[in-house]
Amino acid sequence: MMKSILLGSAAALAISTSAFAADAIYEAPAEPPMAAIETAPQFSWAGGYAGILTGYGWGDGETAGIDASFDGARFGGFVGYNWDLGNQLVVGLEGDLNYDWNDETVAGVGDFESGLNWSARARMGYAMDRALLYVAGGYTGTNIEGNTAAGSFDDTLHGWTIGGGVDYALTDRMFTRVEYRYNDFGSGNLGGTDVDFSQHTVNVGLAVKF
Repeated sequence: MMKSILLGSAAALAISTSAFAADAIYEAPAEPPMAAIETAPQFSWAGGYAGILTGYGWGDGETAGIDASFDGARFGGFVGYNWDLGNQLVVGLEGDLNYDWNDETVAGVGDFESGLNWSARARMGYAMDRALLYVAGGYTGTNIEGNTAAGSFDDTLHGWTIGGGVDYALTDRMFTRVEYRYNDFGSGNLGGTDVDFSQHTVNVGLAVKF
């Protein structure tokens, strides 16, 4: 009797287990979605650009053994091209054309002024995403004029320039600039009067990348 009860119980348990297994719906647990880690692309300084600048210049001129200050506002434009060498190192070439409103009267000698000036420079910079710290140096020149008792004269001076600054990208195509430069324009001759001229400038600019 007991054996029959045990066999019946085992049979009933087997049947109920099979029925439960048939009715149950198993869903494999969904794998957690792979989080798409998207790193914002590093800003690239490579390529061409062009911009405008304004600022102020502090000029120092020497003529007939007399020193004089030639200070004034300035305005100009610049164009250049950058190459990205990797490891955040950027090199480039840049040229600019500017006009300085610098004039001074040297007592007993005459009136002198500098106006149009230009430069061609090599640049090396360190990029920190949208900020580019750089140094630059190369050739520079300027035109000077003098009105003396002997008449009116002009000459073109040729020299060197060095400086540095920071470019900061406002958008993917537009950047601003703050820059310091020292210009040594060398010496020239105005109607037999030797003239030496150098200049410190601070520029701010706005440019567009191509």
